[in-house]
Amino acid sequence: MPRIALCTLVVCVLSVAAAVVSFLQGSWLGLVWVLLAGLTSNMTWYYVKRGRATAARDTSVTG
Repeated sequence: MPRIALCTLVVCVLSVAAAVVSFLQGSWLGLVWVLLAGLTSNMTWYYVKRGRATAARDTSVTG
């Protein structure tokens, strides 16, 4: 897994935790955290798929 995918995954998990804490405290600011979690989740999937495609391309060229 590429390093950028791991970073976005960490940000996604932290933003979900922040959203939960924010909603438990009764703040609507949690909506911003939910949106950030959605964005970083999509970024994580994008970078994972891109890393797999790059690895497959490199394997097919050298193999």
